[in-house]
Amino acid sequence: MDPATLARTYYEAIDEDEYDRLRELLTAGFTQERSDRTFESREAFVSFMQHDRPDRDTTHEIEHVTATPDRVVVEGTLRRSNGDVWFRFADAFEIEDGQLASLRTYSI
Repeated sequence: MDPATLARTYYEAIDEDEYDRLRELLTAGFTQERSDRTFESREAFVSFMQHDRPDRDTTHEIEHVTATPDRVVVEGTLRRSNGDVWFRFADAFEIEDGQLASLRTYSI
């Protein structure tokens, strides 16, 4: 899967509550850094997305994707189920061996 498709598939898996699919996209050592917390493993991240995030009924609206073989940057908007904008984001993914290895999330 090319890097841009890999990133788009990541958002689809989250939006569609497909956590096994999400897990397959991430390396075992996957990490995510964001302003309010850091996830140090794939399992911690997937568990949060599945059980603990404040609103699971959201949709990632992708506006721009820039990709190289080892990095993808995605800009977009997270919308609530009623269509309202929750926040805008920029995600920077590092890719290793065809999987997402790390993610740094910026939100506004």
